[in-house]
Amino acid sequence: MNTIKLAVCRQDGQMLAEGCGHLVYPAAYCPGDRIILTVPQPGYYVIMLDDAMGEELVYLKETSFTLEIPFAEAHVSYSPRAFAGEQHCLSARPAQDCEITAPRNLARNKYDCHGNTACYPHAWANVETRGEAVFAARNAIDGILCPESHGEYPYQSWGINRDPNACWTLEFGRPIKAETLVLTTRADFPHDAWWESARLTLSNGETILLPLEKAADGHGQRFDLHGAEITSLMLDDLKKADDPSPFPALTQVEVWGVNV
Repeated sequence: MNTIKLAVCRQDGQMLAEGCGHLVYPAAYCPGDRIILTVPQPGYYVIMLDDAMGEELVYLKETSFTLEIPFAEAHVSYSPRAFAGEQHCLSARPAQDCEITAPRNLARNKYDCHGNTACYPHAWANVETRGEAVFAARNAIDGILCPESHGEYPYQSWGINRDPNACWTLEFGRPIKAETLVLTTRADFPHDAWWESARLTLSNGETILLPLEKAADGHGQRFDLHGAEITSLMLDDLKKADDPSPFPALTQVEVWGVNV
């Protein structure tokens, strides 16, 4: 197979629609429906699995990626326009060399999801507050920067369920050269607390203590990674400030750099 295929299927595998390179699906999604993207080989692709969410440059480590359409509670961390209505436009294409080599935020993947082992970057954590979608690990790489509140879109974040052993991991799926890390902590004060420090562990074995501050205006805090060549990073040892609130949280992680 030398073509890129997009398909919409029922939970039982029934094929509803299929296209090469792009797909228009003229019907409302139902619970259990899923989008299946199949590519001829692993590599960099520009995908649009929902026209309300737009394109994303991703690295496909496997030749097939499945995204289950989010419904009900799972949908509240997405735009109300995403996956809605009775007309859906999907597309996928190989990324151009200039797109692959350009400096950019290599952490962002709005199409990341639980259990994803194919479409990178991918974020996961050892704890997510009450297992709710609005506090899932993926929220910290969806590109939405609204730290002034918490809850449903656009205020989703990674919540740690008050767990002092909380750990958040970001996998790139391939080597990258990381220049700058930007952390945007949630700033819904006085509901929120904040972290005074965090430990950053890079896949090359380097460990960095990150001093953090109360970012009242929700601005991102920047750290120089000096072009480290890595395939993943981890944030843990999150030290909560002495504040009455028990709710520190992470709105967004950006890793600016280039692909190796």
